[in-house]
Amino acid sequence: MSVVKEFREFIARGNVIDLAVGVIIGAAFNGIVKSLVDQVIMPPIGLLTGGLDFSKLEWVLRPEDPASEAIEKVAIQYGAFVNTVIQFFIVATVVFLLVKLVNEIRRQDAAEPAPAAPPAPTAEETLLTEIRDLLAKKG
Repeated sequence: MSVVKEFREFIARGNVIDLAVGVIIGAAFNGIVKSLVDQVIMPPIGLLTGGLDFSKLEWVLRPEDPASEAIEKVAIQYGAFVNTVIQFFIVATVVFLLVKLVNEIRRQDAAEPAPAAPPAPTAEETLLTEIRDLLAKKG
């Protein structure tokens, strides 16, 4: 079997296509969450903390020296990290809620009773079937 044919079969499986769609939607969702955190959640928190912009918070380990271009500022930007942690918790919460919803739907599907088997033929129906079969053999 050629590599191209194997690859085509691999791609044609539903799971791979579903995964690709999930990755694309996840990437788009990441932009939405980043915007939500940066533009909706963090500004009110910054307002409550006295106008603090979390994305600009940093610990400067070595300040920049304007006299020398060779010495650049070295800083730990923990504010950006705080924003990223908040984004993670939002994504984790949404994924948790989606998984919970899917599990609930699966439970409901599993709880639905299977269709009842058709009832056994009555004695009258059995007798009529035998008569029909006998007449079919004669005629």
